[in-house]
Amino acid sequence: MKTLLALRWLVLTLAFAGQALSSSAASISVFAAASLTDVLKEIATGYERKTGDKIVFNFGASSLLARQIENGAPADVFFSADEAKMDVLEKKGLIVKETRKSRLSNALVIVVSSGSSLSFKSAGGLASAEVKRVALAETKTVPAGIYAKEYLEKAGLWAAVEPKVVPTENVRAALAAVESGNVEAGIVYKTDAGISRKVKIAYEVPVAEGPVISYPMAMVKAAEQPGPARRFVEHLNSAEAGRVFERFGFIAQP
Repeated sequence: MKTLLALRWLVLTLAFAGQALSSSAASISVFAAASLTDVLKEIATGYERKTGDKIVFNFGASSLLARQIENGAPADVFFSADEAKMDVLEKKGLIVKETRKSRLSNALVIVVSSGSSLSFKSAGGLASAEVKRVALAETKTVPAGIYAKEYLEKAGLWAAVEPKVVPTENVRAALAAVESGNVEAGIVYKTDAGISRKVKIAYEVPVAEGPVISYPMAMVKAAEQPGPARRFVEHLNSAEAGRVFERFGFIAQP
């Protein structure tokens, strides 16, 4: 009898503990650049297991996400693929300035489908007659597209490549266009090329020749979960998260 009562007490104790954990767990809304999809999902899995909090992602073009935050979308954390989008939100007082951190960098690569016979000794290969269509993220607002255009202009290739450009809503859409064979080539981040078996890197833009790529993150001032949001930003800035970022090919800033 005593053993049975003890077991019942243990079950009740565990049940109450579980309810307490559930009631204290937070749901953190993270708006993040599409190129961060895979790495952030992995980081979140470990973080959720450790803290009990739930990370809810909204991935997309940084420009679109920034506009959503400006329009009052319920975001706790913003992780952009460029500084300009974060600058806009900071000027409007929409982020917690002291939580802002330029966390990552990346590199640009030219990719072709894995079965393509195309090879490039330089980015000038995009101007060749063999390449009729080039997928780029939208070059006016989306960071990956802005970076790509900036590089092509610096290399003196934009005039030749621009008529071939097939604009996409974000960098993952540009990658998908190459994977499907709808275009002969595309410019994406090195980290995007690394997660796809359907493309291969035809040319990697040397970091010294490419644009300065910076991924800033910050807590949103209107965060519904300010405490948990700040802790998640701190975790993203940790050495533990840094090792995951680097494993996925990102350059983690100290």
